[in-house]
Amino acid sequence: MANFSDDKSALDALRTQHEALLAEVGKVIVGQDAVIREVTTAIFAGGHILLVGVPGLAKTLLVNTVAQALGLSFNRIQFTPDLMPSDIVGAEILDESRQFKFVKGPLFSNIVLADEINRTPPKTQAALLEAMQERSVTAAGQTYPLPAPFFVLATQNPIEQEGTYPLPEAQLDRFMFNTWVDYPSFEEEVNVVKQTTTDGSSTVNAVISGDDILAYQQVVRRMPVADNVVDYAVNLAASTRPGRDRATAEVNQYLSWGAGPRASQYLIVGAKVNAALNGKYSPDIEDVQAVALPILRHRIVRNYKAEADGITVEALIDRLK
Repeated sequence: MANFSDDKSALDALRTQHEALLAEVGKVIVGQDAVIREVTTAIFAGGHILLVGVPGLAKTLLVNTVAQALGLSFNRIQFTPDLMPSDIVGAEILDESRQFKFVKGPLFSNIVLADEINRTPPKTQAALLEAMQERSVTAAGQTYPLPAPFFVLATQNPIEQEGTYPLPEAQLDRFMFNTWVDYPSFEEEVNVVKQTTTDGSSTVNAVISGDDILAYQQVVRRMPVADNVVDYAVNLAASTRPGRDRATAEVNQYLSWGAGPRASQYLIVGAKVNAALNGKYSPDIEDVQAVALPILRHRIVRNYKAEADGITVEALIDRLK
């Protein structure tokens, strides 16, 4: 990465390279602009992302294409009911000299696609916990650092479908974003069909390196934030906690659990990235609002009354913003 005279120049370069990144991804992915934006925002913020949607919406293709455009090492893990923790973390084996040697699993990569993560039992899901939080894994008492940068981009089928194991709240909280991948519009689907039913293929070029990403993450962290923006973000997260001082009557009525402090942290970091990608050098309240839904969506739990009354998580978040 080039040396910049100041953080302002670095943020300008981030915005320019992000536009180039979107152009490369757009060679393969038709539409899904909001989804792509959330994926890239999480990456520059250093967070993991959970993509939720029914099969056939190109979630796996999107992650694969982003990895190519970032020029990072990439591994795909297909989560299945019989997958074991050692299948993703690695295991110790006896080598030819009868010494134990740790063989690294597919988790040792810059970008790990955890495909259909809710198809595997909780024992294997939990193997990702340390990796996602500590950026390291422990095997036989030895800790092994993961490559930097490191991102888990997981895909998930809706939990209403058969044969799934819903992720526990502790693991959901480690994902910065929970992004809903919806069906394409009619025009987008027409373009998808035209693009994928011929013998042509697009070449995706790497436009950002791993060192670039690490440097941009540091620049983003150094962005100044006004006190009123921090207060807004913390108040927004606190207002989702039923039975607490800042909870609204609607929250007390319809929620059984609210967002924790990690949500407040992600709201600010996400707002910083959103501001940088929009050409601003400090985030404002609108930037916090822009990232609030995917950050809070998986951190608040509705009660039975909310389900009975048809009150959605998205509607509650919109009214709190």
